[in-house]
Amino acid sequence: MKLSHLFTGLLFAIELLATAEVGAADAESIARGKYIFQGADCNGCHGDVKHGSDPVGGLGLDTPFGTFRAPNITPDKEHGIGGWSLEEFTTALRNGVGRHGEYLFPVFPYTSFTKMTDRDMGDLYAYIMSLPAVPVPNKPHEAKPPFSWRPLLIVWRELFFTAGPIGSDPAKGNEWNRGNYLVHAVVHCEECHTPRNFLGAINTTRSFSGNVNGPDRQNAPNITSDVKTGIGSWSIEDIQVLLKTGMTPDSDFVGSGMKAVVRGTSKLTDADRHAIAVYLKSVAPIHVDLPPKAKVASESR
Repeated sequence: MKLSHLFTGLLFAIELLATAEVGAADAESIARGKYIFQGADCNGCHGDVKHGSDPVGGLGLDTPFGTFRAPNITPDKEHGIGGWSLEEFTTALRNGVGRHGEYLFPVFPYTSFTKMTDRDMGDLYAYIMSLPAVPVPNKPHEAKPPFSWRPLLIVWRELFFTAGPIGSDPAKGNEWNRGNYLVHAVVHCEECHTPRNFLGAINTTRSFSGNVNGPDRQNAPNITSDVKTGIGSWSIEDIQVLLKTGMTPDSDFVGSGMKAVVRGTSKLTDADRHAIAVYLKSVAPIHVDLPPKAKVASESR
Protein backbone atom coordinates (compact mmCIF):
# COMPACT_ATOMS: atom_id res chain seq x y z
CA MET A 1 0.00 0.00 0.00
CA LYS A 2 1.29 3.41 -0.91
CA LEU A 3 2.16 5.77 1.91
CA SER A 4 -0.26 8.38 0.50
CA HIS A 5 -3.13 5.87 0.60
CA LEU A 6 -2.26 4.93 4.17
CA PHE A 7 -2.19 8.59 5.17
CA THR A 8 -5.55 9.25 3.48
CA GLY A 9 -7.07 6.26 5.26
CA LEU A 10 -5.73 7.45 8.59
CA LEU A 11 -7.22 10.91 8.09
CA PHE A 12 -10.57 9.36 7.16
CA ALA A 13 -10.54 7.21 10.30
CA ILE A 14 -9.72 10.23 12.45
CA GLU A 15 -12.57 12.18 10.84
CA LEU A 16 -15.03 9.36 11.49
CA LEU A 17 -13.90 9.12 15.11
CA ALA A 18 -14.22 12.87 15.59
CA THR A 19 -17.70 12.84 14.05
CA ALA A 20 -18.76 10.00 16.35
CA GLU A 21 -17.40 11.86 19.38
CA VAL A 22 -19.27 15.05 18.39
CA GLY A 23 -22.46 13.05 17.89
CA ALA A 24 -22.09 11.41 21.29
CA ALA A 25 -21.38 14.78 22.91
CA ASP A 26 -24.48 16.27 21.26
CA ALA A 27 -26.62 13.36 22.45
CA GLU A 28 -25.30 13.73 25.99
CA SER A 29 -25.94 17.49 25.92
CA ILE A 30 -29.51 16.95 24.71
CA ALA A 31 -30.11 14.36 27.44
CA ARG A 32 -28.81 16.73 30.11
CA GLY A 33 -30.91 19.53 28.65
CA LYS A 34 -34.03 17.38 28.78
CA TYR A 35 -33.34 16.75 32.45
CA ILE A 36 -33.11 20.51 33.13
CA PHE A 37 -36.20 21.17 30.99
CA GLN A 38 -38.24 18.65 32.97
CA GLY A 39 -36.88 19.66 36.37
CA ALA A 40 -37.69 23.31 35.67
CA ASP A 41 -41.19 22.28 34.52
CA CYS A 42 -40.87 24.35 31.36
CA ASN A 43 -43.94 22.63 29.94
CA GLY A 44 -45.93 23.83 32.94
CA CYS A 45 -46.09 27.24 31.27
CA HIS A 46 -45.04 26.63 27.68
CA GLY A 47 -46.73 23.26 27.06
CA ASP A 48 -50.04 22.66 25.32
CA VAL A 49 -51.82 19.30 25.48
CA LYS A 50 -53.53 20.13 22.17
CA HIS A 51 -50.14 19.90 20.50
CA GLY A 52 -48.81 16.83 22.27
CA SER A 53 -47.41 18.94 25.11
CA ASP A 54 -44.92 20.60 22.75
CA PRO A 55 -43.83 23.94 24.27
CA VAL A 56 -45.86 26.09 21.88
CA GLY A 57 -46.90 28.55 24.59
CA GLY A 58 -50.22 30.27 25.01
CA LEU A 59 -50.81 29.69 28.71
CA GLY A 60 -52.00 32.87 30.39
CA LEU A 61 -50.60 33.66 33.82
CA ASP A 62 -52.94 35.90 35.78
CA THR A 63 -51.14 38.54 37.87
CA PRO A 64 -52.11 41.82 39.57
CA PHE A 65 -50.53 43.55 36.55
CA GLY A 66 -52.54 41.73 33.90
CA THR A 67 -52.34 38.42 32.06
CA PHE A 68 -49.04 37.40 30.52
CA ARG A 69 -48.88 34.72 27.81
CA ALA A 70 -46.10 32.14 27.62
CA PRO A 71 -44.46 32.18 24.16
CA ASN A 72 -43.76 29.38 21.71
CA ILE A 73 -40.26 28.06 22.44
CA THR A 74 -40.15 25.29 19.85
CA PRO A 75 -37.48 25.62 17.10
CA ASP A 76 -40.00 27.10 14.66
CA LYS A 77 -38.16 30.02 13.05
CA GLU A 78 -41.21 32.23 12.53
CA HIS A 79 -43.18 31.77 15.74
CA GLY A 80 -40.71 30.04 18.06
CA ILE A 81 -37.01 30.44 18.85
CA GLY A 82 -35.58 28.46 15.93
CA GLY A 83 -33.70 31.52 14.74
CA TRP A 84 -32.10 32.19 18.12
CA SER A 85 -28.41 31.56 18.61
CA LEU A 86 -27.05 29.98 21.77
CA GLU A 87 -25.75 33.41 22.80
CA GLU A 88 -29.19 35.00 22.37
CA PHE A 89 -30.82 32.17 24.31
CA THR A 90 -28.29 32.48 27.13
CA THR A 91 -28.75 36.26 27.23
CA ALA A 92 -32.49 35.78 27.76
CA LEU A 93 -31.93 33.43 30.69
CA ARG A 94 -28.94 35.19 32.20
CA ASN A 95 -29.91 38.83 31.66
CA GLY A 96 -33.63 38.84 30.92
CA VAL A 97 -33.08 40.46 27.52
CA GLY A 98 -34.75 39.23 24.35
CA ARG A 99 -33.31 38.65 20.90
CA HIS A 100 -33.94 42.19 19.76
CA GLY A 101 -32.62 43.83 22.90
CA GLU A 102 -36.02 44.15 24.57
CA TYR A 103 -36.37 43.72 28.33
CA LEU A 104 -38.34 40.60 29.18
CA PHE A 105 -41.16 40.79 31.70
CA PRO A 106 -40.09 39.12 34.97
CA VAL A 107 -43.14 36.89 34.86
CA PHE A 108 -40.62 34.82 32.89
CA PRO A 109 -38.46 33.72 35.84
CA TYR A 110 -35.11 34.82 34.45
CA THR A 111 -34.52 36.20 37.95
CA SER A 112 -34.04 32.55 38.93
CA PHE A 113 -32.68 31.12 35.67
CA THR A 114 -29.87 33.68 35.74
CA LYS A 115 -28.37 31.54 38.53
CA MET A 116 -27.92 28.53 36.20
CA THR A 117 -24.50 27.48 34.97
CA ASP A 118 -23.41 28.16 31.39
CA ARG A 119 -23.30 24.42 30.78
CA ASP A 120 -26.89 23.86 31.90
CA MET A 121 -28.06 26.75 29.74
CA GLY A 122 -26.21 25.30 26.76
CA ASP A 123 -27.65 21.85 27.36
CA LEU A 124 -31.14 23.27 27.71
CA TYR A 125 -30.71 25.08 24.39
CA ALA A 126 -29.51 21.84 22.75
CA TYR A 127 -32.56 19.96 23.97
CA ILE A 128 -35.08 22.61 22.92
CA MET A 129 -33.50 22.82 19.47
CA SER A 130 -33.89 19.04 19.14
CA LEU A 131 -37.68 19.28 19.51
CA PRO A 132 -40.10 19.46 16.57
CA ALA A 133 -40.70 22.96 15.19
CA VAL A 134 -44.38 23.75 15.67
CA PRO A 135 -45.74 26.82 13.79
CA VAL A 136 -48.15 28.08 16.45
CA PRO A 137 -48.36 31.91 16.65
CA ASN A 138 -47.78 33.59 19.98
CA LYS A 139 -50.64 35.22 21.83
CA PRO A 140 -50.15 38.82 22.95
CA HIS A 141 -49.83 39.79 26.60
CA GLU A 142 -52.82 41.45 28.22
CA ALA A 143 -50.86 43.57 30.68
CA LYS A 144 -52.27 46.77 32.11
CA PRO A 145 -50.54 50.13 31.45
CA PRO A 146 -48.06 51.24 32.66
CA PHE A 147 -46.94 47.67 33.45
CA SER A 148 -47.06 46.80 29.75
CA TRP A 149 -44.40 49.43 28.94
CA ARG A 150 -41.12 47.57 28.61
CA PRO A 151 -38.83 50.64 28.93
CA LEU A 152 -40.00 51.04 32.53
CA LEU A 153 -38.42 47.69 33.32
CA ILE A 154 -35.01 49.37 33.41
CA VAL A 155 -36.01 50.89 36.76
CA TRP A 156 -37.36 47.58 38.06
CA ARG A 157 -34.18 45.82 37.04
CA GLU A 158 -31.96 48.38 38.77
CA LEU A 159 -33.92 47.90 41.97
CA PHE A 160 -34.51 44.16 42.03
CA PHE A 161 -32.37 42.19 39.56
CA THR A 162 -28.82 40.92 39.84
CA ALA A 163 -27.49 38.76 37.01
CA GLY A 164 -25.07 35.93 37.40
CA PRO A 165 -24.72 32.25 38.29
CA ILE A 166 -25.27 31.17 41.87
CA GLY A 167 -22.26 30.81 44.14
CA SER A 168 -21.42 27.86 46.35
CA ASP A 169 -20.56 27.51 50.01
CA PRO A 170 -17.81 24.90 50.47
CA ALA A 171 -18.51 24.77 54.21
CA LYS A 172 -22.03 23.42 53.57
CA GLY A 173 -21.00 20.36 51.55
CA ASN A 174 -21.82 19.10 48.07
CA GLU A 175 -25.35 17.90 48.87
CA TRP A 176 -26.49 21.22 50.35
CA ASN A 177 -24.91 23.15 47.47
CA ARG A 178 -26.60 20.93 44.90
CA GLY A 179 -29.93 21.46 46.63
CA ASN A 180 -29.33 25.20 46.81
CA TYR A 181 -28.65 25.27 43.07
CA LEU A 182 -31.70 23.19 42.15
CA VAL A 183 -34.06 25.10 44.46
CA HIS A 184 -32.99 28.56 43.32
CA ALA A 185 -31.82 28.17 39.72
CA VAL A 186 -33.68 25.23 38.18
CA VAL A 187 -36.89 24.35 40.04
CA HIS A 188 -37.17 28.04 41.07
CA CYS A 189 -39.23 27.35 44.21
CA GLU A 190 -38.74 30.92 45.42
CA GLU A 191 -40.75 32.33 42.52
CA CYS A 192 -44.03 30.92 43.86
CA HIS A 193 -43.38 30.36 47.56
CA THR A 194 -42.18 33.87 48.43
CA PRO A 195 -44.36 36.98 48.87
CA ARG A 196 -43.85 39.87 46.48
CA ASN A 197 -43.88 43.61 46.95
CA PHE A 198 -46.24 46.05 45.25
CA LEU A 199 -44.02 46.07 42.15
CA GLY A 200 -44.03 42.30 41.83
CA ALA A 201 -40.49 41.72 43.06
CA ILE A 202 -39.66 38.85 45.41
CA ASN A 203 -39.37 39.85 49.08
CA THR A 204 -36.08 38.08 49.75
CA THR A 205 -36.28 38.79 53.49
CA ARG A 206 -39.20 36.35 53.62
CA SER A 207 -38.01 33.75 51.13
CA PHE A 208 -40.04 30.52 51.05
CA SER A 209 -42.54 31.79 53.66
CA GLY A 210 -45.44 31.39 51.24
CA ASN A 211 -47.50 33.64 49.03
CA VAL A 212 -51.26 33.81 49.57
CA ASN A 213 -51.56 35.67 46.27
CA GLY A 214 -49.35 33.42 44.20
CA PRO A 215 -49.52 32.62 40.47
CA ASP A 216 -53.08 32.65 39.17
CA ARG A 217 -54.15 33.91 42.63
CA GLN A 218 -53.36 30.55 44.20
CA ASN A 219 -51.98 30.14 47.71
CA ALA A 220 -48.38 28.91 47.66
CA PRO A 221 -47.73 27.66 51.21
CA ASN A 222 -44.90 28.34 53.63
CA ILE A 223 -42.07 25.86 53.01
CA THR A 224 -39.64 27.17 55.63
CA SER A 225 -38.77 25.00 58.63
CA ASP A 226 -41.38 26.67 60.85
CA VAL A 227 -43.17 23.83 62.65
CA LYS A 228 -46.66 25.35 62.95
CA THR A 229 -47.06 27.20 59.66
CA GLY A 230 -44.35 25.66 57.48
CA ILE A 231 -42.87 22.21 56.92
CA GLY A 232 -40.66 22.10 60.00
CA SER A 233 -42.32 18.88 61.17
CA TRP A 234 -41.64 17.16 57.86
CA SER A 235 -38.70 14.80 57.51
CA ILE A 236 -36.29 14.83 54.60
CA GLU A 237 -38.00 11.66 53.39
CA ASP A 238 -41.42 13.40 53.54
CA ILE A 239 -40.15 16.13 51.22
CA GLN A 240 -38.63 13.58 48.87
CA VAL A 241 -41.90 11.66 48.66
CA LEU A 242 -43.85 14.82 47.84
CA LEU A 243 -41.38 15.77 45.12
CA LYS A 244 -41.68 12.30 43.59
CA THR A 245 -45.37 11.49 44.03
CA GLY A 246 -47.11 14.70 45.13
CA MET A 247 -48.24 13.05 48.38
CA THR A 248 -47.95 14.98 51.65
CA PRO A 249 -47.21 13.41 55.05
CA ASP A 250 -50.98 13.51 55.71
CA SER A 251 -51.52 11.22 52.69
CA ASP A 252 -53.14 14.09 50.80
CA PHE A 253 -52.03 15.06 47.32
CA VAL A 254 -50.97 18.48 46.06
CA GLY A 255 -53.12 20.23 43.51
CA SER A 256 -53.21 23.34 41.33
CA GLY A 257 -49.81 24.69 40.30
CA MET A 258 -47.80 22.37 42.55
CA LYS A 259 -49.23 19.37 40.73
CA ALA A 260 -47.48 20.59 37.59
CA VAL A 261 -44.26 21.20 39.53
CA VAL A 262 -44.28 17.62 40.78
CA ARG A 263 -44.54 16.40 37.19
CA GLY A 264 -41.12 17.96 36.78
CA THR A 265 -39.51 17.03 40.10
CA SER A 266 -40.70 13.43 39.71
CA LYS A 267 -38.30 13.20 36.76
CA LEU A 268 -35.30 14.15 38.91
CA THR A 269 -33.00 11.53 40.38
CA ASP A 270 -33.45 10.36 43.95
CA ALA A 271 -30.14 12.05 44.75
CA ASP A 272 -31.34 15.42 43.46
CA ARG A 273 -34.67 15.19 45.28
CA HIS A 274 -32.71 14.35 48.43
CA ALA A 275 -30.46 17.37 47.88
CA ILE A 276 -33.51 19.64 47.52
CA ALA A 277 -34.93 18.24 50.76
CA VAL A 278 -31.64 18.76 52.57
CA TYR A 279 -31.54 22.38 51.46
CA LEU A 280 -35.17 23.11 52.36
CA LYS A 281 -34.69 21.64 55.84
CA SER A 282 -31.87 24.16 56.32
CA VAL A 283 -34.08 27.17 55.57
CA ALA A 284 -34.64 29.25 58.70
CA PRO A 285 -38.19 29.15 60.08
CA ILE A 286 -40.51 32.05 59.32
CA HIS A 287 -43.86 32.10 61.13
CA VAL A 288 -46.74 33.45 59.07
CA ASP A 289 -50.44 34.06 59.47
CA LEU A 290 -52.16 31.23 57.64
CA PRO A 291 -55.17 31.87 55.40
CA PRO A 292 -58.43 30.59 56.98
CA LYS A 293 -58.65 27.24 55.16
CA ALA A 294 -55.00 26.41 55.71
CA LYS A 295 -55.31 27.39 59.38
CA VAL A 296 -58.18 24.97 59.93
CA ALA A 297 -56.24 22.17 58.23
CA SER A 298 -53.14 22.89 60.33
CA GLU A 299 -55.05 22.90 63.62
CA SER A 300 -56.80 19.62 62.78
CA ARG A 301 -53.54 17.67 62.52
